Amino acid sequence: MRLAVIPARGGSKRIPRKNIRPFCGRPMIAWSIDAARGSGCFDKIIVSTDDEEIAAVARQCGAETPFMRPAELSDDHAGTVPVIAHAVEWHRQNGVAPDRVCCLYATAPFVQAEDLRTGLKMLEAEDCAYVFPVTSYPFPIQRAVRLTGEGRVEMFSPEHFYTRSQDLEEAYHDAGQFYWGRAGAWLGGEPIFSPGSIPLILPSYRVQDIDTLEDWKRAEWLFQALQAR
Repeated sequence: MRLAVIPARGGSKRIPRKNIRPFCGRPMIAWSIDAARGSGCFDKIIVSTDDEEIAAVARQCGAETPFMRPAELSDDHAGTVPVIAHAVEWHRQNGVAPDRVCCLYATAPFVQAEDLRTGLKMLEAEDCAYVFPVTSYPFPIQRAVRLTGEGRVEMFSPEHFYTRSQDLEEAYHDAGQFYWGRAGAWLGGEPIFSPGSIPLILPSYRVQDIDTLEDWKRAEWLFQALQAR
């Protein structure tokens, strides 16, 4: 059984009610649910939440909410892997045994159904624990600088001051959209960022973190531009 789990706790701090705040005219979580439904990948799409209002919106958008997430997995320190493992274990205890499980973030309006399908194919074709999308950094991370306590700057990697940008190794970061994984990997607590994972590389214009109100505004502009295209 292929299961989509959308984590959506109610206690967002930087952007209150982030998971159901209107994004381009719809609750944010609706875009992730639409992508999951449109992918055709899943036998079941659930939202794992501790919040009754989020649960109600999720059901209106076409997802199931078979349980309320326990408080110990709903605070600021709850990690993704334990939250998904809880959902897998709940299904096992209720007579369903998921084997392919996708954590799909509620705040991922740029996720595309085709990427979910591609990720599943990669997971099934390769000997790996997880598959997740990444994109490249827009600037060489080896030339990053930090601000010192005295208000000055210093390089993280000063040995690369004279290295040409084109000679530096390209670096990638998590796209923050979804993680396909085997049920055993989630239940075993295997780390996602490890050699057991395979990357699905996305173009940077389809990736946007949404952690602040400034991010939110930029994401809506980018989303509207992509929709118009």
